Amino acid sequence: MPQASTAVADRPQGASRRPPAGSDFAPLLRTVKAQGLLERRTGWYARSVIANAAALTAVAVGLFALGHTWWVLLLAPVLSVLCVRTAFIGHDAGHSQITGNRTAARLIGLFHGNLLLGMSVSWWNDKHNRHHANPNHIEKDPDVAADVLVFTSKQAGVRVGFRRWLTRHQAWLFFPLTLLQGIAMKVYGFQGLRRQSPRGRAVEGTLLVAHLVGYGALLLAAMPLGHALAFAALHQALFGLHLGMAFAPNHKGMEMPNPDGEHWGHLQRQVLTSRNIRGGQVTDWLLGGLNYQIEHHLFPSMPRPHLRLAQPLVRAHCHAVGMPYAETGLIDSYRQVLRHMYEVGEPLRAE
Repeated sequence: MPQASTAVADRPQGASRRPPAGSDFAPLLRTVKAQGLLERRTGWYARSVIANAAALTAVAVGLFALGHTWWVLLLAPVLSVLCVRTAFIGHDAGHSQITGNRTAARLIGLFHGNLLLGMSVSWWNDKHNRHHANPNHIEKDPDVAADVLVFTSKQAGVRVGFRRWLTRHQAWLFFPLTLLQGIAMKVYGFQGLRRQSPRGRAVEGTLLVAHLVGYGALLLAAMPLGHALAFAALHQALFGLHLGMAFAPNHKGMEMPNPDGEHWGHLQRQVLTSRNIRGGQVTDWLLGGLNYQIEHHLFPSMPRPHLRLAQPLVRAHCHAVGMPYAETGLIDSYRQVLRHMYEVGEPLRAE
C-alpha cells in the first residue's frame, strides 16, 4: 500500500496540539445562533424531497421503457445515486434538521429509510446518535467497534482465524467491502427489530418487508428475471459503494480519545475527531453535506444548506483557540483513511 500524501492543513503530525484550557464552545454557539444558522430551511428541504421523488419516479418509468434490453443496467448507477440522496434526507430528518416536530421527522425517516431503502430508521438513529455523542471513542462509538474491520492495534492484536486475515489486508479490502454495505444495513435493520417495542417492531418491520416486496415486484414487472438479478446486484453494490465513499472520510484516521485520558469538551471532542472535505457544490451534493463533518458534528441540527455558511465561523474560532481544524481534498482523504487501515493491520503482516 503506497504511503498517503502529507497530512491535512492544520492537522499536526504525531501528538496533536491541545487548545488552551479556557477554550469554550459557547462563544461559537452564540455567533452561529445570532446569524440564524440553526433556523430550519423547510422550503429547501421540501424542494429537495420533491425533486428526489420526481427523479426516482422517472427512473421507475425508465425501467419499464428499457427493461427488456440490457441497456436497463445503465439506470442502476443512476438509481444508486438517488438512493443515497434518499438516505441523506433520512439522515437529516433523524437530526431534526428538517423539522422540530418529532412525529413529522419520524414519518419522513420511516418513508425514506424503511420504505424506500429498506433500512430501519430506529436502528440507524440509535447507532448514529451514539456515534455523535462520542465520535471515535473506542468504547462508546459503535462506528469504531471491532467488526469486519478494526481501527486500533489493540483490536487487531486479538483477531483470530479468517478475521485475522481480513485485518492483515483490510486496507486493500476496504472499498470492495463497501459494495456489501447497502445489503448489510438492511440486515442490521431487521436484526434491530428485536430491540424495539412491539408497536415499533410492527410498524418498522411491516415497512421493511414492504420495501423488499415492492423492490422485487418492480424489477420483475419491468424486466426478465436475468435482467432483474443483474440490475439488483449492480444497484445494491453501487449504493453501498457510494454510501461508503460518503461516510469513510469523516473520522477514520483522525484522533481517537483515550478512554482513560483527559476529559474532552464538546468543541475538542467533535473537532479533533472529524475531517472536512474541500469542494464546491458538486461535492456538497455528492456527499450530502457530510463534507462539512466538523460543522455537522458541532451542530447536528443545523440544516444542510447552512453548513457551508457556518464553516468560516468554525474555522476561525478553532484557529483563535489554537485547535487543529482538519480539511483536505476528497482523494487525499481516502489516502489518509487507507493509510490508517494499513497501519493498523501492519503488525499482523509481520508475523
